[in-house]
Amino acid sequence: MQHVTCPGCGAPVEFRSAASVMAVCEYCKTTVLKDADTVRDVGKMGDVLEDYSPLRIGSSGSFQGRNFNVIGRIQLRYPAGFWNEWYILFDDGSNAWLGDASGQFTITFEKPAPPQLPAFAELKPGQSLTLAGHVYTASDVRTAKATGGQGELPFQMAGGWQAQVADFRYMAQFVTIDYSEPAARLYVGQAVSLAEIKASQLREPDSISDTSGRVKGKIASLNCPHCGSPVQFSPGATSALICPACHSTVDVSAGTAEVLAVGRKVAAIPLSLELGAVGKIDGAAYTVLGALKRSTLDQSASWTEYLLYDAQRGFLWLIESSRGWERATVEDLWPVWDRPDSVTLNSRRFGKSDDYGARVDAAIGAFNWQVAVGDTVRVVEFSGGEEQLACEISDSELTWSRARRVPLDQVRAWFGQHVHTELTPHPSHAQTAKGFLILLAVVDFIPVLFGGGLTFMIVLFTAAFIYLPALYLDAMEKRA
Repeated sequence: MQHVTCPGCGAPVEFRSAASVMAVCEYCKTTVLKDADTVRDVGKMGDVLEDYSPLRIGSSGSFQGRNFNVIGRIQLRYPAGFWNEWYILFDDGSNAWLGDASGQFTITFEKPAPPQLPAFAELKPGQSLTLAGHVYTASDVRTAKATGGQGELPFQMAGGWQAQVADFRYMAQFVTIDYSEPAARLYVGQAVSLAEIKASQLREPDSISDTSGRVKGKIASLNCPHCGSPVQFSPGATSALICPACHSTVDVSAGTAEVLAVGRKVAAIPLSLELGAVGKIDGAAYTVLGALKRSTLDQSASWTEYLLYDAQRGFLWLIESSRGWERATVEDLWPVWDRPDSVTLNSRRFGKSDDYGARVDAAIGAFNWQVAVGDTVRVVEFSGGEEQLACEISDSELTWSRARRVPLDQVRAWFGQHVHTELTPHPSHAQTAKGFLILLAVVDFIPVLFGGGLTFMIVLFTAAFIYLPALYLDAMEKRA
């Protein structure tokens, strides 16, 4: 470990890793560059936004039998949100990056880049890349700006440094190609959870709630900066708000509340779950942060998606449609899309059930990205028993989610008086057929009574012809 004096304020600055070339002074934010046996002041680094992440400088964990400590952090911002890259040092002196985006985590190590990599301008989500015998799928392709840093870092950078990065996935394996320099850098690793890496020395939930969304206390009010109406949200867990009163889009990802777009007048959005409602799900207290009204591009179907958040468990979605309710999570373990009409996940085959465009018709509350009315994605759905897999593809991102139906009574058990719906799923085909057959029996009662056996057999055959296909359709919907 090397101890130096900050040239800006004189405070002590530590370099714990031999690979670190710069550090950010904890006291004055001076960027300290280590050059041979001297240190230089190369300017100020921007403050990081204290977000919902439970990680911090000093957190520790274990990966593949090796212990590590978090010693640095870069915060990168893109038009729709931001994420953290934590620089970690292992006990054996090696280093890696712990990516942290919307409650999903990855650990990657720098590897020698192959001689031929696709150009950044040629990449788009869903594109394939063959690497080390595996076919990876592009999940994110975006340009981001470094808006803040902490601790030690392995290369020189300043606030405003721009990164061009592309992420690829194969099942739980993860690859990042960094095009920020003339020679692209390759990072290889996998998706992880904080439990899997035995993360410790984390921020306490109360600390997250007290400090999230603040840069030196710059956010002092949760009032909409456009109309002044109060906006309920979980600071730090979200980067954008949509005011319930004026529907303006407010960016809070940079530490100040900034109006991105003034909302247009829209009709009140009926919601079955109150924003701010807390439900006890699997022992965790999830808060309803925001709600999206979405529909297919051909307007043949519509539904409501509720974004839920818990400081320990992260994000969860509840989806309300004419079919009932579903619970969905964004997946770290990606299925293998090896056939046009099906995918495989954990040795289970999911058959393709739908492929459509979806549009955001209305939004209200807080989100972990900047959502806007009119946003569209392509959705490809796959069914496997009681579970559904959905692939959503936009211009810059591809995600997989897994959903399972939940009964309305379960939603009421979770949220109690905060559920305001009498939603009844559409009647089954069998129920519709029964109603029609009852009407038919009433109309044909006298002809059957006096028409003899032949008339009775005709009516019986007609009933079977109507009812049996209805049972089959209901069975197919349950499988879906």
